[in-house]
Amino acid sequence: MNGNTVEVRGLTKRFGDFYAVNDIGFAVRAGEIFGFLGPNGAGKSTTIRMLCGILAPTAGEGSVAGFNIMTEQEGIKSAIGYMSQRFSLYDDLTVRENLEFFGSVYGLEGARLRERIAYVMKMADIGRRGDAMVRGLPGGVKQRLALGGAILHDPPVLFLDEPTSGVDPIMRRTFWEIIYDFSRNGKTIFVTTHYMDEAEHCDRMALIIAGKIIALDSPAALKAALPYSVWSLRAERFIEVFEEVAAFPFIDEAAIFGSDIHIMCKKDLPLKRELSRALRERGVSGFRIEEVDATLEDVFVSHARRLGV
Repeated sequence: MNGNTVEVRGLTKRFGDFYAVNDIGFAVRAGEIFGFLGPNGAGKSTTIRMLCGILAPTAGEGSVAGFNIMTEQEGIKSAIGYMSQRFSLYDDLTVRENLEFFGSVYGLEGARLRERIAYVMKMADIGRRGDAMVRGLPGGVKQRLALGGAILHDPPVLFLDEPTSGVDPIMRRTFWEIIYDFSRNGKTIFVTTHYMDEAEHCDRMALIIAGKIIALDSPAALKAALPYSVWSLRAERFIEVFEEVAAFPFIDEAAIFGSDIHIMCKKDLPLKRELSRALRERGVSGFRIEEVDATLEDVFVSHARRLGV
């Protein structure tokens, strides 16, 4: 695998005439946090399920933890941890019973099982909830417990499919601190998300739309490669102003960004002067224009628009 924990080429999944994943390829190194960023329906979860040995690819080749994705799916399942979008927990069991069940699935028993359960309960900060029924746990605690179940057998590769969907920002931050610890210990983390701020935490990431990878690099490199300068426009009645600005011929991209308008234009364009003149000609006053750093959302919008998405 040339030092890569995950490696795929030409990975494709077709359902009838629909290509959920269309001829993608990438490699993930040991200890790397690798992100898949894309909207719902982009092919993120389908890719993960193929890599986890849950779903057979239509075409392609590759390996996960040294096992062939086409022929050694059972080997893959024993070498990975997988946390799905929906917490894979049993509500009618206690915290400890859930962990004992997951441990038995992975062949853990005796002292080794007790050792790993103790580790997980400490890691997830649920040591005092061992006898609590899962159905009564807060969402953030369930999230940490589900992660604990995925890493109970200490796998070298961890797949996290939209792991922080539906939890509050503080819990998301705590969750990522745990992911960083795994990475520092040499674990490979493959995570899908549609949160732009979360993608910033990844060492490298792939942007995926309609089953195709449209860009792949570190977040910093993706932003540096953006062929535009990025500006922020703040104005009253910004929705109405946005509709005007988006139609200006010297604007390449415009998008609502909170209560501001993010504008992309050619790097050599004196945007502030040109935009100020155009707005004043239309009776717009009291606006503010400033150049800002590009965000991953700017990168994603730029690639998506060029593809006509």
